[in-house]
Amino acid sequence: MSRLRGKVVIAQGGGPTAVINQSLVGAVLESRKFREATRIWGARHGVRGIVGENFVDLSEATSHNLERVARTPSSALGSTRDKPDAEYCQRILDAFRKHDVRYFFYIGGNDSSDTVRIVGEHAVREGYELRAIHIPKTIDNDLPINDHCPGYPSAARFVAGALGGADADNRALLGVYVAVIMGRHAGWLTAAAALARRHDDDGPHLIYVPERQFSIDRYLADIDRVYRRHGRCVVAISEGVWASRDSKGKAIPVTVDLMRQAGREPQVDAHGNVQLSGGALADELADAVQRRLGIKRVRADTFGYLQRSFPGVVSDVDAREAREVGEKAAHYACGHGTSGSVVIERVGDYAVKYELADLKAVAARTRHLPDEFIDAEGNGMTEAFRDYLRPLLGADMPCLEQLWAPAAKLDND
Repeated sequence: MSRLRGKVVIAQGGGPTAVINQSLVGAVLESRKFREATRIWGARHGVRGIVGENFVDLSEATSHNLERVARTPSSALGSTRDKPDAEYCQRILDAFRKHDVRYFFYIGGNDSSDTVRIVGEHAVREGYELRAIHIPKTIDNDLPINDHCPGYPSAARFVAGALGGADADNRALLGVYVAVIMGRHAGWLTAAAALARRHDDDGPHLIYVPERQFSIDRYLADIDRVYRRHGRCVVAISEGVWASRDSKGKAIPVTVDLMRQAGREPQVDAHGNVQLSGGALADELADAVQRRLGIKRVRADTFGYLQRSFPGVVSDVDAREAREVGEKAAHYACGHGTSGSVVIERVGDYAVKYELADLKAVAARTRHLPDEFIDAEGNGMTEAFRDYLRPLLGADMPCLEQLWAPAAKLDND
């Protein structure tokens, strides 16, 4: 493909992360190095800002300001859940044509990559030369081809640390603790709770992910077994675990079943995703333990948005790689005149390299936890998963140590 002169438009879509602005700043600073990029604009609130012509001129931002933004969590440009249809894409192209935009970088996950694909295909049909690059981002870690996705390591570090702290609390005041963690279709983030364990009796003792069908009876039996052994139990569970299928064979999340039992229909977003946020699942799971197992001290938390943009636990590996995928977007588009999705490949133990994949291989697809990462019982993670995740969490993980001391010798012994 030929190299074009024109404006760059960068946007951020979907859920924020702790390092998404590293990708933004990487793309901005690297694009400045190419003469082909006449100006670099940021679209406010994703594609919505493009059709609304709500842009900021990032060419005017100072390097000092950009570097501070890079270390700030959440989406500095704002985000959106809009999913462009044919008419929406036409409006995007009209805005690009009007303002001589030739480079489009969209930082996001599954749905955002599909948006880049659709816009790119419309541009080809319209005969408008456009270089469209998807820059990967998702705490769900479920983009195909990628070994892992920017945003996931920092969120995983949060989950591992939070479960480690909850386990220490649970060890001090015995009972059952249940943590509901983000993960609609894939359990990568919930699985990260396994890295909280250092000793055989550490929690989480049970981990449930959407890759395995969930049974409330099995869940209660598992807790009863662990509680009888340790006098306590810590559970990590994905919000997207499912227990049944509809008439078309599609999995129905446990959360949906619970909401319908309560007489409420779940809300659906523009992408057709059922809203799983809220505490219904955590409350029901805790209540079932109290009612059916007779355990009095049961607590449950829904992590919700906390795990997405928490500033205190950013993985240094995650921050570096998030910056680099933004830089590579500028190289591929402005330097090589190509379109596609930037992907991360793991090399050796441990390094990464970056490639450009066809958008059709990434867009609107989900990468699940492989079977070798889930234990045979379906309620825990294997050592292979721990080996996969450890290098992503970065340096200086919090210290979580048990007290090792013999029983005191009493005077009457």
